[in-house]
Amino acid sequence: MRFSNIDIVVNQLRARLDLPLPGREAQIRMAPTPIDENRFRETANRPARPGGVMVLLYPKNGELYLPLMKRPGYNGAHGGQVSFPGGKAEKQDSNLIETALRETEEEIGVRAKEVSVIGQLSELFIIASNFKVLPTVGVIDYTPKFIPDPYEVEAVLEVPISQFYDMNKRGVEEMRFGKYVIQSPYFNVGGHLVWGATAMMLSELLAVIDDVERDLLTF
Repeated sequence: MRFSNIDIVVNQLRARLDLPLPGREAQIRMAPTPIDENRFRETANRPARPGGVMVLLYPKNGELYLPLMKRPGYNGAHGGQVSFPGGKAEKQDSNLIETALRETEEEIGVRAKEVSVIGQLSELFIIASNFKVLPTVGVIDYTPKFIPDPYEVEAVLEVPISQFYDMNKRGVEEMRFGKYVIQSPYFNVGGHLVWGATAMMLSELLAVIDDVERDLLTF
């Protein structure tokens, strides 16, 4: 996944994200099973809370990278997990793109005005927290110096896109939540398991990149 011209790749990604997206077909490849139907029914009767996350691409060592966050451990649906920068929509946000930009600046210190938004991935409903999340794809043309918020971020993980294609760094983990057991596909990022909604969003991103690579090979 090393590109001779990252600008060309970004332009192709921008164009591809403007077309119909792979959506659920790509997301489901990294989805935990079985789906907790009881919890799904419980949340289905409540309006989902809107949220936005940022898939931030940037050049480093001749490759495209993205940052993930290791969240601190806490008594919540996503405590201790690895995720994209992002969070719930606030009143001051005009849309979920603005939510993603604001949260990225607050959580990892990348200024919103430095990010060029090139599109969005498909919305994803997260059962555990009753959120409907829109992933925004943004690009910066330099390698950033991340400034993690000490309250919200335990560590920033810089990951080359190529690592997500390494099948030796993928697996399936049995996870228990009380009496409920799931089999969850994951990406292993430096010993941290990336699973659930974040892995599903990454799966769609990889499907989009696959399309771009196929198009580039035909040039």
